[in-house]
Amino acid sequence: MSHYEGDVRSPPDARYAILASRWNPRITDALVAGARKAFADNGVPAGAVDLVRVPGAWELPLAAARAVAGRGYAAVVALGCVVRGDTRHFEQVADECARGLMRVALDTGVPVANGVLAVDAYADAEARAGGSHGNKGEEAALVAIEMANLIGKLA
Repeated sequence: MSHYEGDVRSPPDARYAILASRWNPRITDALVAGARKAFADNGVPAGAVDLVRVPGAWELPLAAARAVAGRGYAAVVALGCVVRGDTRHFEQVADECARGLMRVALDTGVPVANGVLAVDAYADAEARAGGSHGNKGEEAALVAIEMANLIGKLA
C-alpha cells in the first residue's frame, strides 16, 4: 500500500501568494508577518512570495481566484479577521468567505489555506495573531507549503 503525505519542504521554484484583508489591520498585519516568517523559516525566498491586499474578507475569494488563474502559484494563503457584531453580517462574511476560498481550491486544484479569523471578540483575534494561541498566519503558510508539497507527490 502506498502512503502519501506532504511535508514543509517547498517544491523547487514554487511561488506563493499571501492575500490579506486591510480590515482590522493590527490583526491582519500580525498574521501577514507570521506567514512571511513561516515561509522564510522554511526556505522559501522572499521573492517567491507575493502579497496582495484587499479591502476585507469578503473580497478574498475573488482575489484568490484571479491570483490562481493568472500567476501560477503553488498555493495561496488567505488572511483576514471578522469580529462578531450585533448583526448577521459576521456570519454572512465569515461563512461565505470560507465557502468561496474552498471553491477556489476545489475548482482549480491549487491549495488555498484559510487563515481568516472568525472570532467573537477582538481579544480572541489578538490571541490568534501572535498571542497566547500562536499565529494563524504562520500556521496557514505552513499548510500552504505542505499542501504544495503533497500536490506535487500526487501529480
